[in-house]
Amino acid sequence: MQIFSYFISATVLLLSTSLSNHVKADKVWPNNNKVAISLSYDDALSSQLDNALPALNKRKFKASFYVVPLSKTFKNRMNEWAQLAKTGHELGNHTLFHACKKSKPNRDWVLLHNNLDDKLVLSMVNEITVANTLLNAIDGQSVRTLTPPCGDRIAKDGDYIEAVKEQFVGIKGLEDPSFARLIIPNQLNAQDIIDFLERQPKNIKLINVLFHGVGGDYLSISKSEHDKFLDYLQANQDRYWVDTYRKIMQAMPKQQ
Repeated sequence: MQIFSYFISATVLLLSTSLSNHVKADKVWPNNNKVAISLSYDDALSSQLDNALPALNKRKFKASFYVVPLSKTFKNRMNEWAQLAKTGHELGNHTLFHACKKSKPNRDWVLLHNNLDDKLVLSMVNEITVANTLLNAIDGQSVRTLTPPCGDRIAKDGDYIEAVKEQFVGIKGLEDPSFARLIIPNQLNAQDIIDFLERQPKNIKLINVLFHGVGGDYLSISKSEHDKFLDYLQANQDRYWVDTYRKIMQAMPKQQ
């Protein structure tokens, strides 16, 4: 399987105001007005098991890992992913084949057979449903969250996210943009991420920090800078609630 060596032109992505069915909370979290921090790791990479996971466990942080079942690391280290889930981390749905839109800039890496521009909504529904079934066989969990690959959601004949949203307690990108933010720390240092967190207005109560490689692989942050960022979160637990995206979504107050 091709390694997903894609590049994102904007390192920091704000959640789009054009997304439909926003999740909007009418109250802050029931934990002393802390900001919820979802640490997530996409694509099932070796550096996540080797570097990110020990760093998280050392600080007793729980995170979400959005895996691609075709990944060699997922197939070859299945027991480690299962153990990760058993200890309280989340295995999230990242679809079965990681289809993205080849028509977007810098998408030469997207293979023709995995081009979302040419996939039907039903194909994506089937792919995501199979991925959920596989993950359930690994971790026994029936409550799941989804991160759409590349943030893309429009297939050849429509919006596949609309067709699968009932399968999930949360989908990254459906939060109200007046409530949540997203940052992808590609080649950023810890202070860059910290500055992003600290300059958010008071109404922002959820920040998704979406990693890929940690000290290796691609779209990477160095191991030392990743450690520094986790140290910052640990030192500021009076301000931040760090947990899996699943638990954060389950704690979401009633929608307006």
